[in-house]
Amino acid sequence: MPRLHVCSLSRLPETVAATGASHVLTLVNVGTALERPAAIPAECHGIVGVSDIVAPLEGHVLPAEEHIRQVLDFVRAWPRERPLVIHCYAGISRSTAAAYIAACAMAPERDEAEIARALRDASPSATPNRLFVEIGDRLLGREGRMVAAAAAIGRGAEAFEGEPFHLVID
Repeated sequence: MPRLHVCSLSRLPETVAATGASHVLTLVNVGTALERPAAIPAECHGIVGVSDIVAPLEGHVLPAEEHIRQVLDFVRAWPRERPLVIHCYAGISRSTAAAYIAACAMAPERDEAEIARALRDASPSATPNRLFVEIGDRLLGREGRMVAAAAAIGRGAEAFEGEPFHLVID
């Protein structure tokens, strides 16, 4: 059964080691210093350079369709034999949004609200980036249901960094 693991940048090495992941998807600001875990071959590491914002901000990269397409393309190419780790800087917003989008893409018959609740149950601090979710909803043809489900779970608990967690995709 495919597993998505989510963590922060600082917890990436230990999460990859603990899970035996074969692939890593990184969502960080352009220019963020990044060291790929030695166990992950370069071709199994996707990097999306995008900021954690929902409106234009000078010096930052606003999430756009191209970024979410990169997420979807990477997730669809992942062979699913071993776990995938998705991370951002804090493991709270970009990575949780990407994991939510990935789960919805991988299980098109599964209810968006059920996936969002599983996300909240797995991570009290998860606060999926609203713009990521809006774009993912549109690209996946979910007709606003992903947006409504993410809004229904609300903002996560305040945290500097999220605790690593996983979602099982059935």
